[in-house]
Amino acid sequence: MPQTTSLPTPTLQAGMGAIPHAAGTTFRVWAPHAEAVAVVGPFNDWHHQAHPLTHEADGYWAADVAGQGPGTEYKFWLRNGARELTRNDPYAREVTHSAGSSVVPTLDFDWEDDHFAMPAWNTLVIYELHVGTFNPQTADQPGTFLDVVAKLDYLRGLGINAIEVMPPTEFPGGRSWGYNPSHPFALETDYGGPQAFKELVKQAHRHGIAVILDVVYNHFGPGDLDLWQFDGWQENEGGGIYFYNDWRAETPWGHNRPDYSRPEVRRYIRDNAVMWLEDYRVDGLRCDSISHIRNVDGTDDPSRNLPDGWSLMTWINEEIQARMPWKITIAEDLQGNEYITRPTDQEGQGFASQWDAAFVNILRDALTAPHDADRNLAAVAQTLGQRYNDDAFQRIIYTESHDEVANGKSRVAEEIMPGEAASWFPKKRTTLGAALVFTAPGVPMIFQGQEFLADGYFSDDQPLQWQRADDLRGLVHLYRDLISLRRNLPGTTRGLTGQHTDVFHVNDEQKTLAFRRWDAGGPGDETIIVANFADVSHERYTIGLPAAGRWHVRFNSDWQGYDQDFGNFESTTAEAEEGEYDGQPFHAAFGLAPYSVLIISQDA
Repeated sequence: MPQTTSLPTPTLQAGMGAIPHAAGTTFRVWAPHAEAVAVVGPFNDWHHQAHPLTHEADGYWAADVAGQGPGTEYKFWLRNGARELTRNDPYAREVTHSAGSSVVPTLDFDWEDDHFAMPAWNTLVIYELHVGTFNPQTADQPGTFLDVVAKLDYLRGLGINAIEVMPPTEFPGGRSWGYNPSHPFALETDYGGPQAFKELVKQAHRHGIAVILDVVYNHFGPGDLDLWQFDGWQENEGGGIYFYNDWRAETPWGHNRPDYSRPEVRRYIRDNAVMWLEDYRVDGLRCDSISHIRNVDGTDDPSRNLPDGWSLMTWINEEIQARMPWKITIAEDLQGNEYITRPTDQEGQGFASQWDAAFVNILRDALTAPHDADRNLAAVAQTLGQRYNDDAFQRIIYTESHDEVANGKSRVAEEIMPGEAASWFPKKRTTLGAALVFTAPGVPMIFQGQEFLADGYFSDDQPLQWQRADDLRGLVHLYRDLISLRRNLPGTTRGLTGQHTDVFHVNDEQKTLAFRRWDAGGPGDETIIVANFADVSHERYTIGLPAAGRWHVRFNSDWQGYDQDFGNFESTTAEAEEGEYDGQPFHAAFGLAPYSVLIISQDA
């Protein structure tokens, strides 16, 4: 008798969406108001009679389809009364395009020797980037994940050890900021899809760079959104089972806030967060507009609070901390609320850090004010010393992010002198701002191209001009030097990774301030930063110092090697003199150029 090869018996797999296995694929979907559900696709000519799903319990439906594996296109067919609906899988990890079909994912990936260790959070330097505009190869196509891979050598050379990727989940069309997710589990097809994203993570790790993913849980859509009235049910013309169907649905982006009170929706968002961290091995999540998850209006008005949103994010943070405590979660709340980064056992939401709106707004105002007299040094001094819950690294600090360089606003250099961003004033004052970002307490972040003075404003159809990185390579060098000192790579500025800050010198008349950063204290640790916010130079500017001995200028932003237009103003080693000054027991004088920053420390 001829031998026959028997296939494994299909069995239902655990999980949601499409779960491929050796014998086929299990399909599972939540559709509590459907009276019948089927999976359809080219494999059954899109006929719903061929592969019906069986109702399991509590609105869940499932079936196993033999012989259909990764790459299979499919959708769910649902019947609700007289209505027949065809929907994409809410858990689809891959789609043909935002208005196309779901695709059974390829779960296998060769991670090779990826055993990446997340950098200590107090040494993180974050580079925010937008995949579509970061490094596209042609003008008519958005950039891809692999185009980002091509620039990892550059980022590593700059000293970056974390990239924050603006939301790359599937959105309508090929160009978007990403904050309008159509398919929250699927990676944007035009960016290369899931396998290319895994390759980006793997290659970033090989370069010593963590990957932080921007996720959007405050709303879904509004375009190409199959989640909307998914199984045909809705109230008040609302979004149905995945959304609030009352006043709580209102967001600045439509009436499309997820229903954080439904266990299945809470699970959906939790599953999404864990998937990125476990299956895609990303090293952290930046959660967009957390204020609109905890409050309808994104404010602190208690009458508009969403307790279920607060408890959802608390649950997710607790689970991440229990399973992967080395991975970072970052909130964009922007309300200065220390409870966002307070531990969950102290009534907090449990985020590791949060974007600090006060820092960026106060510092940008000081940098862009047309007249020196209008620079508010008291406000700058106050924000330099700010911290949440007595932890210097519970805030992300920056002068540019995607929000600060668009929506009617521009890059800092462009704000200073519109149309002349590469002239002296913008270069001097933007580098002054950069030096403070890398020396103030907090986790420093820059936005793509900031290091080579990208001008204009951010738009999802305007790619970075990489020629500027060569034309302004001196400024790139300046950022590289700042990042090296911030991470204490030379071993002389450990204080920049420490918890302690003292703004001990504020001279509002001459628009100059100085502050001290330290970890444990002593030579090689204590670091002094002097910042001149005026168009005035000082041959000898005296500041207090905490210890005797020789103090070395490690960084002078006026060095002509950074830019040929800079003054190369001399500022060299000084010997501390005994005598109280600025509340410090010693003092010394240093040369200080206009709009310049000095970083000073002692040899270890």
